[in-house]
Amino acid sequence: MSIIKVFDQYLCKGLEKVPVLREGNVSKEEYSEFQYSPENIQGPGCDIDPSEVTLPGCSCHAHSCLTESCSCLQTYGQTCIQTYDSHGRLQDQGDTETGYCRPVFECNALCGCSEACCNRVVQRGLGLKLCVYPTEDRGWGMRALEPIPCGSFVCEYAGEVIGFEEARRRQLAQGLEDNNYIIAVREYAGQGQVSETFVDPTVVGNVGRFLNHSCQPNLFMVPVRVHSLVPRLALFAGRDITPQEELTFDYSGGYSNMSSVERLVQSDPGTEASETGTLQRKPCHCGAQNCSQFLPLDLSVLNN
Repeated sequence: MSIIKVFDQYLCKGLEKVPVLREGNVSKEEYSEFQYSPENIQGPGCDIDPSEVTLPGCSCHAHSCLTESCSCLQTYGQTCIQTYDSHGRLQDQGDTETGYCRPVFECNALCGCSEACCNRVVQRGLGLKLCVYPTEDRGWGMRALEPIPCGSFVCEYAGEVIGFEEARRRQLAQGLEDNNYIIAVREYAGQGQVSETFVDPTVVGNVGRFLNHSCQPNLFMVPVRVHSLVPRLALFAGRDITPQEELTFDYSGGYSNMSSVERLVQSDPGTEASETGTLQRKPCHCGAQNCSQFLPLDLSVLNN
């Protein structure tokens, strides 16, 4: 039987409210070059410090904000329902036809509402019992140690927020055996406006970096803004999850295999540059019935 040890001792360093556990023996040397950060940090090419408060707050003075009066809840046009229910579960899981998720704006440090406001969920940090463990053929994985109801916030995918050119440089420097942790979120704001956020948890990051890909995931990613214009990449349960079940998300984006979050920005398959010739698609071992057989790989960062 595997020994459950507190992973927090060498990895999280007490920075999470709930300790992250690990099955098996803990090796301090294994994580000597990894710096744990529960939130995003500013990296090369990022012009905005993610920890800086840059968003305005609401003028609500109630214990908990209401959709019809809170400017934060009205920011992205959802005036019919609250973002979260009374249990802190995300109520709007996006457009089921297109697979696109809608961004979330939580109340922040400048808001007049209380810390107990129902529109403060992701900012409260990790609140579930999670365990990192070695899988048979996919490296490290993460699973739940308690039931997770649909819509519950599980964890962030946090790391260095970097610019486009830095993301491109880092991917070109990767060897054939290196894991690619860089993820990019592309957001469409109407009138052709597109914003992109690149997050790399390879050296600085949180427990989200241990999540594996699945072609039939149980988590989905939503950009959540709290204090900063830089979104937090929050992962929510897409269905009820049972204890000991592995937690996964689709690296190519969205939920039900529809694109809203991209591993790297979509490229034209007819414009692959010669310098990408050494990059090979890795086989997918998720075991889903709809498995694509290969992990998602997008080359547009290399083609510009």
